[in-house]
Amino acid sequence: MKYKEFLESKRFAITPSGFEPTEINSNLFNWQKDVVTLAVKKGRYCLFTDTGTGKSAMQLEFSQQVVNHTGKPVLILAPLAVTNQTKKEGIKFGYEVNVCRTQEDVIQGINITNYDMLEHFNPAVFAGIVLDESGILKHFNSKTRELIITTFRDTPYKLACSATPAPNDYVELGNHSEFMGVMSRTEMLSTFFYHDGGETAKWILKGHAEDKFWEWISQWAIVVRKPSDLGYENIGYDLPPLNIEEIIVESENGEIDGQLMFVPAIASTLTERRTARRDSKEDRCQMAVDLIKKDPGQWLLWCDLNTESEMLTKMSGGTEVKGSDDRDYKRDCLIGFAEEKFRIMISKPSIAGFGMNWQQCNNMVFVGLSDSYEMMYQAIRRCWRFGQIQPVNVYIITSEAEGAVRENIKRKEQQSIEMFEKLAGFSRASIEREVRKTYRETEEYNPQIEMEIPIWLAA
Repeated sequence: MKYKEFLESKRFAITPSGFEPTEINSNLFNWQKDVVTLAVKKGRYCLFTDTGTGKSAMQLEFSQQVVNHTGKPVLILAPLAVTNQTKKEGIKFGYEVNVCRTQEDVIQGINITNYDMLEHFNPAVFAGIVLDESGILKHFNSKTRELIITTFRDTPYKLACSATPAPNDYVELGNHSEFMGVMSRTEMLSTFFYHDGGETAKWILKGHAEDKFWEWISQWAIVVRKPSDLGYENIGYDLPPLNIEEIIVESENGEIDGQLMFVPAIASTLTERRTARRDSKEDRCQMAVDLIKKDPGQWLLWCDLNTESEMLTKMSGGTEVKGSDDRDYKRDCLIGFAEEKFRIMISKPSIAGFGMNWQQCNNMVFVGLSDSYEMMYQAIRRCWRFGQIQPVNVYIITSEAEGAVRENIKRKEQQSIEMFEKLAGFSRASIEREVRKTYRETEEYNPQIEMEIPIWLAA
């Protein structure tokens, strides 16, 4: 084997399992048409596109292409209340979207249901599966994750859509790879990563394999933050100003005998952080109530603890959405807030922070923070998204002792930015090579004549 052949054998080439699409919906932007075309040709693909970039329209077009090609139905799994929102999007773009709860409701076309209804469907019936907000796959020990991967292992066509596929941990991309049937999470780890050997149980990307890793991902996923990532103009995709204000309430703990001045104790462990949040919840809730009195518009109040949610509801008179609430009640509240039926929404990002379009609201308060950058990012992007016409005001209220939480989120944010920057270049190259056919061809230079240096130059 020649050396060049040896190098080629080390490439991780993925054979496309899709088909040539028919005419793409004319209501889509040109860059969206490119993305859908590539996804259909690949057959099993991930759309890691930012919030407000039209993932709903793209996943509906992908689904319609599969229905037309196979004559079989497609199932979309989505978070609660996003099903009705997607149905409305379908009407706007000319798609018939059937909201269903069981297999008996399925039609020979595009069907959509909630993730928690998955067990009521027969996967063998569907030619395609689409995951809306596929970040649900990132939880390694998640029962839902295992159920999704196992249930649709043999489904011919797959699409996973998420704005935050792995916001701070590259290893989590392996869960998407496993769902696509490209490579198992374990195989990915052994191929591209090494274990640090410490107690943190972290996997670190091998230095010499970094470019190959991103190239490999670009074969089954695309990253788009805005149209210019793919070489298009950003007309209509300019976000309004985002104003983030951190408000820190004083901590009651931290005074040590013998000190001349107060030094707040910084909570480092999970237990210490939760204790700091409980000790300061009344002050933080009062601060939030004072803020919402300053603006008569709609407000989103995000909490991390049940006690925070209960206290805010009593103090503000807002509408609370809890995890224990009835499914229909939660759906009606989430849609009702979008329709401006009430002024104040109180919930956790894990409950209401994914998938909803709330551009009509431009004020929110985080009364408590978890260590999840994804939760915070997704919650902010419910309002701060393409289509929002007002500046978005975000207030983050924490206690002095929670400094470690704020720093941890900032670190994860930087990791997320680095990941998107790495993948963006490969994404554009994939579009140019496989959709626009504009990639550059080069031939190896093989000199046949020995060059002679002119006498005057040699002198």
